[in-house]
Amino acid sequence: MILEIITPDKNVFNGEVSVVTLPGKNGEFQILKDHAPLVSTLAKGNLTYDQGGKSETLLVDGGVIEVSNNKVLVLAEAVLDAEA
Repeated sequence: MILEIITPDKNVFNGEVSVVTLPGKNGEFQILKDHAPLVSTLAKGNLTYDQGGKSETLLVDGGVIEVSNNKVLVLAEAVLDAEA
């Protein structure tokens, strides 16, 4: 599936991933291939995705996610280093 992460300043990531783990307002949740359509708000927390067997983590400062037709669109308020 395709993951696209966008902030008001820039496009942070656009690529093929196998799984995305997100910080929801009511707790962490995962998106896998063929997930049902979804729109949800995000809390501040770690967004993790697996790409080619390698896991990457970003710290997002809230936002919105839309899932449709194996595309995950994350509109984040800001993306910081995961260690921040």
